[in-house]
Amino acid sequence: MTKSDSAKTEAVIDVSASSSGAPTSFLSVRNLRCHFPTDDGIVKSVDGLSFDLERGKTLGIVGESGSGKSVTSLSIMGLHRNVGKKRGPQISGEIWLDGQELINANPDEVRKLRGQKMAMIFQDPLTAMHPYYTVGQQITEGHRQHNPQVSKKAAREHAIQLLDRVGIPQPDKRVDQHPHEFSGGMRQRAMIAMALANDPSLLIADEPTTALDVTVQAQILDLIRDLQKEFGSSVIIITHDLGVVAELADDILVMYGGKCVEKGPADKIFTEPEHPYTWGLLGSMPRIDRELQDRLIPVKGNPPSLINLPSGCAFHPRCPYVDRTEGRSTTETPLLTNVGENHLAACHMPLEVRQQIFTQEIAPRL
Repeated sequence: MTKSDSAKTEAVIDVSASSSGAPTSFLSVRNLRCHFPTDDGIVKSVDGLSFDLERGKTLGIVGESGSGKSVTSLSIMGLHRNVGKKRGPQISGEIWLDGQELINANPDEVRKLRGQKMAMIFQDPLTAMHPYYTVGQQITEGHRQHNPQVSKKAAREHAIQLLDRVGIPQPDKRVDQHPHEFSGGMRQRAMIAMALANDPSLLIADEPTTALDVTVQAQILDLIRDLQKEFGSSVIIITHDLGVVAELADDILVMYGGKCVEKGPADKIFTEPEHPYTWGLLGSMPRIDRELQDRLIPVKGNPPSLINLPSGCAFHPRCPYVDRTEGRSTTETPLLTNVGENHLAACHMPLEVRQQIFTQEIAPRL
């Protein structure tokens, strides 16, 4: 790809990110920005993010803590709103869900969609669930809120069916217990039951396996996959662990410093990654299908401050190949460019240089 070809590609991507009118994808995020004013400066948690999700597909959003993953999910759910106050979040861009724009929609309209057409599995169910109410009460509340014609008895039966469906034993007894009486894995299953109470078309799982042991992690991921097939929902899995989405996601979006640095089909991200940050994430992930020859190689350094991001490419202070960009990484922000079919990466290194580095240095140790 020549430099002129890259410029043309960037222009096409930029136009689509700012286009008006409802996109054809089930979920379409266009040029999303979510900034938080603080005494120390503006925290640019999400800064110009665009992606699409088709109906019935799974998107994995990966990256280190502080890369903007959770803020993206909360923005989609409408839990970050422009409140018109000095300290309120500054949100711009477009979020289209099944033809309806959410950022500029009336808050009451978004509230009607939340829990019914889109739902979220939060990272820590113990803090996300109310300690004073039983699990059954919390499931039935959301169900009756969107279906006021349903009786309390019918809603309770629905809650028991959901608890049984997500694999909680003795659901007719567990429905009357409080969250603290559940184990960590059971609380996560109860959270999934709450999210599915109204058969949402979009399910967002924010770190759904955090703090769970490996066996329970696998069970939760299998459960999400089975429920997606059963309900036909589109799913967004947010995680810092590429291993979590290895067999679950159709597409993967890699975030760093509030931006997307690479996105594409899951098989391409795992077999032909194009961004040095993605190489680092893959290199720090243990593999069980091959003998470990060397120690895992972590990504050196720490994630950048979202208040004071480095100039140019935000990853350049940690990038071992910064000297291969002729100084552009420190002065110019890279744009997403096509590197293959539905595969985009934001890196100043020429494509042929990246491919050579990957073939000779990266691939042998992945």
